[in-house]
Amino acid sequence: MMRKYAIRMGLVVALVALGAAGWAAAQDFQRTYAISAGGHIRIGNISGDVKVTGYDGDSIIVNAYKSGPDRDRVQVEDMSGADRLELRVRYPEFGGANASINFEVKAPRSVDYNFDRLGSVSGSVTVTGIRGRLRAESVSGNVDIRDVAGLVSAQAVSGNVNVEIARLEGAGDMKFSSVSGNVSVRAPANLDAAIEMSTISGSLRTDFPIEVQERRYGPGRSARGRLGTGAYSLRITTVSGRVSLTRS
Repeated sequence: MMRKYAIRMGLVVALVALGAAGWAAAQDFQRTYAISAGGHIRIGNISGDVKVTGYDGDSIIVNAYKSGPDRDRVQVEDMSGADRLELRVRYPEFGGANASINFEVKAPRSVDYNFDRLGSVSGSVTVTGIRGRLRAESVSGNVDIRDVAGLVSAQAVSGNVNVEIARLEGAGDMKFSSVSGNVSVRAPANLDAAIEMSTISGSLRTDFPIEVQERRYGPGRSARGRLGTGAYSLRITTVSGRVSLTRS
């Protein structure tokens, strides 16, 4: 009985060790960055998701997890410098690689950053609870932005764009677009902006007081109007999908 128990315990320990080793192997990139307010952040992925979440800390923490049979053939290139975080993914120059990388980033929620580009070619981009200027994009995947303060732009080629802006800060243009997908934007009720909305194939909805028009000849709907002084420029478009602008 004691021998069987010892064997059983040995197997349990071995399985736990294997699990821990697998987890350690999966977490192939982990770094912490001290970027001051106004610093620039760029993360470009090829195959995999990019997720950025605000937290109550003072540093930016990046974890990247590889997966797939060719995971050892892809690398995260770190080109960061003073007050600049810049990461991109490098695949083999010749021949493909069956692998992907998922980025998970934590950024201080109380600090304004310039998120110059958070993007993926094949994967989703998710951003929650950050401040500053933000540009997010995906070629094949959804872009979801929640509870952000600042100036935001987002686009997808084949995917949906969903944005919830808690507070507008700064000055400039905001553009939200998709070629094949729905585009939904929720903005503060006191939105002060010049607005343009359009879709070729899909519905258009807004609860802000701007005029919605349907084209007399051919498909498509559009809306245009000015709220307040038009301090911001806000454009929401898709070719094939629904567009909406509602109050948060």
